[in-house]
Amino acid sequence: MSLEELYKYARNYMDPKNEGARRRFKGLVEFFKTLDLPRGGRILDLCAGTGIVGAALAKATEAKRLTLVDLRRKDLGRVCEWLEIGGVKVDVETVEGDIRELPELVGEHDIATLFGNSMIHFDPFDAVKIFSGVASVLSDDGIFMIEDTDRVYRFLYLVGYKEFFVEQREEDYSLASVHEGYDIRRGTFRRGYYLLPGFKKVGTFDYHHWDLATQLAIGSIFFREYRMILPSEHGFSNVGHVLVFEEPKESL
Repeated sequence: MSLEELYKYARNYMDPKNEGARRRFKGLVEFFKTLDLPRGGRILDLCAGTGIVGAALAKATEAKRLTLVDLRRKDLGRVCEWLEIGGVKVDVETVEGDIRELPELVGEHDIATLFGNSMIHFDPFDAVKIFSGVASVLSDDGIFMIEDTDRVYRFLYLVGYKEFFVEQREEDYSLASVHEGYDIRRGTFRRGYYLLPGFKKVGTFDYHHWDLATQLAIGSIFFREYRMILPSEHGFSNVGHVLVFEEPKESL
């Protein structure tokens, strides 16, 4: 089952018609304005979904070009809604593809983003490919930003790992996930997703529960500068932990 099928039910955080998503869009714009980012540049939004992050960044930096990459073709087509909401005028290109093959999909850009806690879909071997690919398509002073949360701390200390968990509740359905296995070679947990009531299966998906320090460490191999911005430091409730990588290395 594809991720497009899953996100048909778990999509409120990026749906242009959702009020919470619109608040997140405004928060993202203001957050990006606080950073020292290139203006009038070329933005690359990875695992872009509906393009909420790329559109917000384009508005904040007055970008001239926005490229969105995702496997979900239908979601990519909705970026125009975010651009209209934000009053953003920018040249847009949508690419239906796998970000693990990034150098084959896009050319040079100035800023790349991987937001919305998307790293959970990639195991450590994938992460190496992603960081390498992003570094290869960024300009010499390019910036790569990842938004994520520390799931190791969350599951080991704060809440624990749940065999059964209700992921989202709506008026006419709930989406729940169930633990269905662990791949020790990839470090991934397998979870099945079901619609309630009725327990109709949506699909089975593999996740790697990242901590933030490991992502910084992998990024340090491919970028000269790297840092983390905590929510308590940036102060925007609709934005999580943000990892910032600058100055991609030309070669290892």
